[in-house]
Amino acid sequence: MIGQIHLFVKVVETGGFTSASRELAVPKSTVSRQIARLEDRLGVRLIERTTRAFRTTEAGQTYYERCAQVVADLQEAEAAVTQAQVAPRGVLRVSAPLTFGYLFMGRLVAQFMEQFTEVQLEVDLTDRKVDLIEEGYHVAVRVGQLRDSSMIARRLGSSEHVIAASPAYLAARGTPKVPDDLREHECMLYGYRNTAGWRLSADVSVPVRGRLTSNNGDLLRAAAVGDQGIVFAPRFILGPDLKSGRLVLLLEEFTQSDGGIWAMYPHSRNLSVKVRAFVDFASEYFAGVPPWE
Repeated sequence: MIGQIHLFVKVVETGGFTSASRELAVPKSTVSRQIARLEDRLGVRLIERTTRAFRTTEAGQTYYERCAQVVADLQEAEAAVTQAQVAPRGVLRVSAPLTFGYLFMGRLVAQFMEQFTEVQLEVDLTDRKVDLIEEGYHVAVRVGQLRDSSMIARRLGSSEHVIAASPAYLAARGTPKVPDDLREHECMLYGYRNTAGWRLSADVSVPVRGRLTSNNGDLLRAAAVGDQGIVFAPRFILGPDLKSGRLVLLLEEFTQSDGGIWAMYPHSRNLSVKVRAFVDFASEYFAGVPPWE
């Protein structure tokens, strides 16, 4: 069964039976026969193939996305055993969101460098979604819902969006009690997420307006602390201000899960030791109560 799944994943990733058989060094007839047996066992067509065309069916694409993760996990397990005695070394390129990286990755990076002295780190802080393969990154830290099924993702922690404002702003303008009250307030807009309105839950979305729009959450946080309006931003940005009382949490029942904080890296037959070391280290670093809480 595992062998058939591995063959199927390789056929999809290489784009055909011939290329998969060449890469795996097995006869094309063996690849074709095993895929046919897999389809018979599942009772569903996974691949549409003719003499000129190759594509996965809808069911095949769904199955591939699940199986690719299984195969990657098995390969990682093998690599963990065979490379356990190899010291991480070389250049490691990491991408992370600007504000999250600035606030929480400095100490992580320092401790990682202290432990793994032969690794050279290049850390790029940007809110742009980088293409890991095309741009040569080894790992990307991402916040929110994941959309790239071609990558392996390791969850590092939780992420929530919360609504907040300063006590002085609320004293001057009143405290919103229900989502519709936000329509009458000065709401600060995040340029990458909610310029058209704030989606507070699966069935609650509120059009909002405001004089300030920015693609940086920390700038919006500072403006909110400066009494300029209401902010809807990640708790990891607002946490210290909420704790100190500089900001007040609003409409708590609409605290929104943002999908999590993840370390993402490409599928690889032999995951490098330096990538494994960084991802494991980050996972342990953020385990338990997150620093913004």
